[in-house]
Amino acid sequence: MARRRERAGWCFVAPNLVAVGVFLLFPLGFSLYLSLHSWDLFSAPQFVGVANYRRLFADDPLFLIALRNTALFTVLTLVPTVGIGLGVAAVLNRKLAGIGIFRTLAFLPLVASTVAMAVVWRFIFTTDDGLLNIGLGWIGIDPVPWLTDPDWALVSLSIVTVWKSVPFATVILLAAMQGVPETLYEAARIDGAGAWRRFRSITVPLIRGALSFVFVITIINSVQAFDQAYALTGGTGGPETGTYLLGIMLFQHAFGFYEVGYAAALAWVIFAILLLLTVVQLRLSRREAVDL
Repeated sequence: MARRRERAGWCFVAPNLVAVGVFLLFPLGFSLYLSLHSWDLFSAPQFVGVANYRRLFADDPLFLIALRNTALFTVLTLVPTVGIGLGVAAVLNRKLAGIGIFRTLAFLPLVASTVAMAVVWRFIFTTDDGLLNIGLGWIGIDPVPWLTDPDWALVSLSIVTVWKSVPFATVILLAAMQGVPETLYEAARIDGAGAWRRFRSITVPLIRGALSFVFVITIINSVQAFDQAYALTGGTGGPETGTYLLGIMLFQHAFGFYEVGYAAALAWVIFAILLLLTVVQLRLSRREAVDL
C-alpha cells in the first residue's frame, strides 16, 4: 500500500517536474552553455570560454553606462513605488463610502498592457503638444523635454514604471494590512496613540515581510525592465543613451547584432546582480525582524 501511494504521488508530481525541467532548468543550462560560446543563430556555436565575460567587464564601455542607468532607474522606481503603494494601501484599508470604486481605479494599471500604456504615455510626454506640457503651460511652466533630454527621459521612464508598479505593491501591502488584528489598533487608541503613531508602530512592523517582498520584486522588475523602455524611448536607449538599460543592451546584442553568446553572458551577469541584491535585502529584513 505504501509503495502504491508513493507511485501515485510520483505520477501526480511527474508532470510538474517535467514542466520545470523543460521550461526552467533546460533554458538555464542552455543559456549558461551559450554564454561560453560565440553564436550568431545561424552557424555552429564556437567555444570561447570566459571571453564574453571578459569583453563585458573590460572592453565594453556601454555596459558601464547600462549598469549606471539601471541602478539610477532602480532607485527612482523603488522609492516611489514602495512609498506610494504603502500610502494607497493604507487608504484602501479603511471603510469609507465609495471605497470599492477607488480600489478599482487604483488597480487598473495592473491589468493594462505595459507596451500599450507606454505608447499612450509617449504621447503625453511629447514636448510640443503633449498633454503634460500643455498642463504645465497653463500654470506658467515652460515645456519640459521629457523624451528628448537624457536626464528627463530616464525620469519619464521611471514615472511610467512607478505608475505600472504601484498597483501590485498596493495589492500585496493591502493584503498584509488586512491581516493585522484590529484589537491592536483599539488598544493603541485607548492609550492615546494617533493615526500616524498607530501606522508607524503597529502597521509597518507587522507587514515587514510583505514590505520586504515588495522591495525584492520591485528591484527585480526594475533591473529586468525592457518593454516599457523599448516602447517609450525606442530600442536604441533613448537620447544619448539616457535610457540605455541592461534589458535594452541584452535585446540589442541578441536580436540586433546576433551575438547570442554575448547576450547570454550579460543575462547571467544580470542574474548574479539580482541574486546578490535579493540575498542582501533578505538578510537585512531578517536582521531588522530579530532586532524588533
